[in-house]
Amino acid sequence: MPHQLRLFLRLAVGCWLFLLASMAQAQPAVNSQQWAKAVAAFARQDSLTPPPLGGIVFTGSSTILAWRTLAADFPNRAVLNRGFGGSQTPDVSYFFEQLIVKYQPRQVVLYEGDNDLVYGQTPDQVYDAFRDFARRMRRELPQAKLLFLAIKPSPSRWSAWPQMKETNRRIRRYCRWHRHQQYADVATPMLGPNGKPRPELYRADSLHMTRPGYEMWTKIVEPYLVK
Repeated sequence: MPHQLRLFLRLAVGCWLFLLASMAQAQPAVNSQQWAKAVAAFARQDSLTPPPLGGIVFTGSSTILAWRTLAADFPNRAVLNRGFGGSQTPDVSYFFEQLIVKYQPRQVVLYEGDNDLVYGQTPDQVYDAFRDFARRMRRELPQAKLLFLAIKPSPSRWSAWPQMKETNRRIRRYCRWHRHQQYADVATPMLGPNGKPRPELYRADSLHMTRPGYEMWTKIVEPYLVK
């Protein structure tokens, strides 16, 4: 084989391998602006019934949005539901001022991660997004506490459970070593003796939670909430 041809083939293979590596590391785009209407709706609610400052803001994806009994479940806490369905961790950071800072909360309860993973993020990327959010909390609300609710297993997303467990492990370790940041394991109790999700805790879509699921979460989360 002529020398020039061998050189050309080596360059072509090298470029192809570089392209593959770049594609593997590329982070899928997160279109946070798609949630602008949902966040604007919160602002309209606030204008009609201004919530008190210094309470506990629950935010995150549809698991929080669907927690309709939040105030009744924590009657002795000033809780505020600011969940928006389908969101990912970077979305909460994108709307940090509107969802978090404006309420000057004493505590933020965050549930995100499973959408991130099933939409193409890696555990590393989800962990990095959480860490960015946690750092911003410390920077802009240094006295507020952050409680992360573990990414839950669900029958419809069972194939992603290994990635969810790895993400949970990393976030739990991070919270253990940082002041004012905690991790609540709401995930493990949702598994039955067979190691699979308990069917009675999920709606017909095998993703969102039933009332017994939220009752379980209430018992787990309550001790972590500020008075």
